[in-house]
Amino acid sequence: MSSTIDEITINYEEDGVLLVKELDKEILSKGLNTTILFRYREYIADADDYGPDKYTIRRYKKIGGEFRQQAKFNISSARQGKIIADTLARWLKEAEKEAEEE
Repeated sequence: MSSTIDEITINYEEDGVLLVKELDKEILSKGLNTTILFRYREYIADADDYGPDKYTIRRYKKIGGEFRQQAKFNISSARQGKIIADTLARWLKEAEKEAEEE
């Protein structure tokens, strides 16, 4: 468990092998409820290498001084990630335009 936001990681090791390797993270919100976007790769034993980049958004809640995962959403492919990013960009642009018109 992690007691600070900066300590939160999705690195996962089993039997001395790093099965999930965190590549980067972006803290989306801080506080007792924290949301983090992670970029990571999973180890593929047959290839003895890591697979393609993957992405996950995880929500944590601080309970008893420790952050505990409450929810997660895995972005299943680069294509899905691009659709999410493009849609958010479009919606934000529309919202800015509407705000300017008011």
